[in-house]
Amino acid sequence: MRKYNEFLYDDIGNEYTRKNQYILELAKNQASLASMSASEKAKVVKSLNVLIHNKKNHPYNIALDQYKQEERNFLITLNSKAKSFASDLGNNIDPKIKKLEKDLFISSEKTHFYQNYTALTYDAVLEYERNRIVSEQLPEIIHKYKTTKQELHHALEHLKQVDQSKESNHKELMKAFISKQDEIAKASKMKLKEKRKAKLISEKALKNGVVELRKKRKESIVLKSYESDLKATKEIIKNKKYVLSKGIKRDLTVLKSNIADSRRKIPAEVYKTKPLYAWLTFFLPGLGQLLNKQYLKAVLFALLSLFIYLIAIPYALGFGNYQGKGIAGLVTLAADGRKIDQSLIFMIEGVVAIFLVLFALAGYLLSFFDVRKVERDTIKGIRPRNSFETLSKVENEGFPYMVSLPALIVTVFIVIVPITTAVLLSFTGMDPKNQSKFPWIGIDNYKLIATGSGLAGSVFWSILSWTLIWTFVATSLAIFVGFMLAIIANNDRIKGKAFFRVIYLLPWAVPAFITIMFFSIMFSPNGAITTLLNDLFNVNLTVKNDPIYSRIVLILLQTWLGSSYVFLLSTGVLQAIPGDLYEAAQIDGATEWQKLKRITIPIVLFQTAPLLVGQYTFNFNNFSIIYLFNSGGPFNPTKYGNLAGSTDLLISYIYKLTMENQYQSIGAAITIVISMGLMLFAFIGFKNSKAFKEERL
Repeated sequence: MRKYNEFLYDDIGNEYTRKNQYILELAKNQASLASMSASEKAKVVKSLNVLIHNKKNHPYNIALDQYKQEERNFLITLNSKAKSFASDLGNNIDPKIKKLEKDLFISSEKTHFYQNYTALTYDAVLEYERNRIVSEQLPEIIHKYKTTKQELHHALEHLKQVDQSKESNHKELMKAFISKQDEIAKASKMKLKEKRKAKLISEKALKNGVVELRKKRKESIVLKSYESDLKATKEIIKNKKYVLSKGIKRDLTVLKSNIADSRRKIPAEVYKTKPLYAWLTFFLPGLGQLLNKQYLKAVLFALLSLFIYLIAIPYALGFGNYQGKGIAGLVTLAADGRKIDQSLIFMIEGVVAIFLVLFALAGYLLSFFDVRKVERDTIKGIRPRNSFETLSKVENEGFPYMVSLPALIVTVFIVIVPITTAVLLSFTGMDPKNQSKFPWIGIDNYKLIATGSGLAGSVFWSILSWTLIWTFVATSLAIFVGFMLAIIANNDRIKGKAFFRVIYLLPWAVPAFITIMFFSIMFSPNGAITTLLNDLFNVNLTVKNDPIYSRIVLILLQTWLGSSYVFLLSTGVLQAIPGDLYEAAQIDGATEWQKLKRITIPIVLFQTAPLLVGQYTFNFNNFSIIYLFNSGGPFNPTKYGNLAGSTDLLISYIYKLTMENQYQSIGAAITIVISMGLMLFAFIGFKNSKAFKEERL
């Protein structure tokens, strides 16, 4: 047996007693069952069954059916009356006024009809309120439209009769007036300058005064220009046209908004007690909205259905693929395909197919939850939103989603699809011997890395250890040097701060690849720096051929390059620290070191810690300095094989594995491993920063 509630609720939770006496009687009897004995329950259940069986003969339902029949007859009669009323208005009337007058006539008739049935059903209350609002507000809109139309007509007629000789005289008067205003403004400006020279006003007051004089001059000229009959008339015409095009439309929108506000406060009564449409229309987005009489939503979700059944599902099944077979191709990787088929293309198209299916599933769920919510609200008494209310809600609340949706789609296909492909590629055997077609090999690549065996695993841990040393030492030195340079440049006793700041920013201003190539040449066996060091210390030093020296030079070079960015960050924070803090510390007897330790460093770290964490992750993957300086060398095949050098970082090693030697799968596996490590490091770094803890990020 269906379970009914005695009360209905509107959009904001207000409670209403049911007008449908038949449902109300059912609800009261059902509510009384909870406190009855077994024998009493049997009697009530029996009476309920009789009530349900004799539903059509219930007095309320008889009255409701009679009302609906009278409503149908009334609407048929009203339709003919409205046509007759419109024809009586004549054909010479403005079409828009004619339509508004017809709408007003219909609303007036409906107001009188539905007023007699407001005690019977909330549907009659809704129609009465809607038409009452129209009857009260539409006459004013019609009057405004008619009046504005007449004023526009008079203005257009007056424009034809403007005296051109008076306009010529006005132009001469305007020239004289502008000259006079210029003289007044000039004299006033001179007075302000004299006050400034006498130090009666500040420089800022002088500038503000000049700006104010310009505004007054412009306002006076504009006001004087409207003494022209031609310009004043044109302005009136422009204003009246705006009222007719935009103003009336705005007034009608306000009218619709008032109707919508009233509609949200009038409940609906339905016999349904469970949201059936949501389940029945799960696989047909748009149909549920149509059954809920939300036609705008129905059109939008119907477009979603077209996407699902014409694009997403066919592509997932292999239709429209370039080479692959949709999701099935992701499983086979072209193992049973043609010679020209490539496993990588099958994989990419399979990944795209999966995301299209996910979009389709999201569409199904979005439609399902939308229909179910509307049905549940309707059962409670809340009326489904009409097209005007839906558009208003989208304009007010849906803007973030509308803006984010294109970004989401672009992110999926430009970022997430490549990342997913790289993850899947790490579980395959794509190598120089298996480029066109390669199989799934599970976690074998990760086993090689973990056990330190095979092509990559044998050198992975050695390169990882150098990468970690490089990242920590080079970044920490850059941060320390940049911070100390900022402290020095920000000291009040330092003269020529601008000069020093320019010098300290040069490494950041000059493109990094130029600096790296320059030092690479300078540290070559016959380079200037190498020759200078050999002559000074009487040694035979070859930096680029010695692993230790190469690594030291790279760390120092990165310190030089990275310090400028930290200097810039720290300088901005240091200049923002209030001087009162240092003055208070000075009064308390704090030393310079204590000021630095207790005030400067905490504030600078609070502001820059998240960015400094980013510096560590950047240097971990700093490909350019390693590759440009010495291509990862010097090379030691006995320790690193033929694929890496002594100064190679993991990122440059991955480049050599994948781009130069075509070991894509093991390269993808290493990429995933270091990416997970970097994400964990960044998360821990951000989480432990004070700015993150205080929710400033």
